[in-house]
Amino acid sequence: MAIILGLESSCDETAAALVTSDRRILSHKLLGQEKAHAPYGGVVPEIAARAHVEALTPLVEAALDEAGLTLAEVDAIAATAGPGLIGGVIVGLVTGKALAMAAGKPLVAVNHLEGHALSPRLAEPDLAFPYLLLLVSGGHCQLLEVRGVGDYRRLATTIDDAAGEAFDKTAKLLRLGIPGGPAVERLAAQGDPRAVPLPRPLVGSSDPHFSFAGLKSAVMRAVDTGLHQPADIAASFQQAVVDCIIDRTRRALGRADAPTALVVAGGVAANGAVRAALAALAAEQGLPFVAPPLWLCTDNAAMIGWAGSERFVAGLTDDLAVPARPRWPLDPSAEAVRGAGVKA
Repeated sequence: MAIILGLESSCDETAAALVTSDRRILSHKLLGQEKAHAPYGGVVPEIAARAHVEALTPLVEAALDEAGLTLAEVDAIAATAGPGLIGGVIVGLVTGKALAMAAGKPLVAVNHLEGHALSPRLAEPDLAFPYLLLLVSGGHCQLLEVRGVGDYRRLATTIDDAAGEAFDKTAKLLRLGIPGGPAVERLAAQGDPRAVPLPRPLVGSSDPHFSFAGLKSAVMRAVDTGLHQPADIAASFQQAVVDCIIDRTRRALGRADAPTALVVAGGVAANGAVRAALAALAAEQGLPFVAPPLWLCTDNAAMIGWAGSERFVAGLTDDLAVPARPRWPLDPSAEAVRGAGVKA
């Protein structure tokens, strides 16, 4: 059994966790930054980086204390090395390097997306490779075959914006505050999902890629008309996102190589409407549906510790020269998607 210290600082959550290779979370400490960013309506990278500097070391100490461990008893240090806001990524990775060097422990540089991709295996011991993963968050919207640790085949990506980004923009347009996704979901529960005619970009197209930029623009126009209730806009927007996700995922399932399950991870995976629709799709396809607990869907250090554990057990460690990366695809060999930007 290995004990891994995981560090996460890629966006606006600072977190530290102790995770074992037999799937026990010995401790988890997380500090959000909602109040610091609230006046700006979104995450300000410079503010986020400074907050990580102030919070990370105390969180590491608190996590070790809660687990009743010293750094000498940890087997490896796992830190997010990208992708993400580069200032925050640097804070976490440099801290991980310093701890690894000081304690003489191996360093595991974790791709934040791999943290999400493997997190369902932390919660579900029977989840076997290969599975089809919908990775859906504020910065990413992809469909991937997860074939093994470090082995991913990208089937689809967004050609412009991610679903989580569209949720955040809708929340900003409706003046709901941050975090935007949960706020939109709460308001949508009070509205009519058929009240506002909104587009379903790329639904029905042959390739299973995503697009949400046009949907964001349509929401802005609906808000500007003043003809619709905010709850109806939120409900109609959420239903449009669900319809896009289900159509695209169904298309990808037709291209996947005998997946063991349909799996969802990432911040938008915490949305109840998205989870329910995916569960129904999995049942339709005769597949198990796996989703992490809600708290494991959003950014956290337990998933980084678990991904670090999977890599450590597989003998995949890194030297102290490993760089911080603002962008880091899980499938570097995937072909560029026509029309897609840097987020692809």
